[in-house]
Amino acid sequence: MNSLARKDLVKVIGERALHTTDKDALVQEIAAFLTTEHHQIDLGSLTRDIMQYRLSRGIVEAIAVSAHELTAEVLKDIEVLLKEHFPQANKIIVDSLLDSSVIGGIRIELPQENLDLSVKSKLNLFKRLVAEERK
Repeated sequence: MNSLARKDLVKVIGERALHTTDKDALVQEIAAFLTTEHHQIDLGSLTRDIMQYRLSRGIVEAIAVSAHELTAEVLKDIEVLLKEHFPQANKIIVDSLLDSSVIGGIRIELPQENLDLSVKSKLNLFKRLVAEERK
C-alpha cells in the first residue's frame, strides 16, 4: 500500500464502522477509496482484520453461514453462544450468509476462529475417525 499502511487502513475503517449506521454507504465509501487509491487488497482478509480490530474494541462480529435462511430464533441462539464465549463483549453482531455448498447445519465464522457445525464437517470427522480406526 502506498499512501496508507494496511494497519492504518484497518484502523480508519474500523473506527468509521464503529460510528456509522448506514452499512451500504460505508461499503461504497470504502470501495471508492480503494479504487481511487488504486489499492489491490484481498477483501476477505481486510474484512477479517477489521472484524479483529472491532473485537479489540468490544464488538464481536460473526458470520453465520448456512444453505438456508436462518430464523430469528437461530440467530438469537448464536448470539447467546457468542456472549458466553466472549463475556467481555459490549455488542454482538451476527450476519447471515447463504452458501449452497453448506449441505446442512451451520458454520460460524469469526476473525480468528470458526465453529463448523455443518453436516460436511461432521462427515469429514467421521471419515477421519474411521480411517484412524482401520490403521
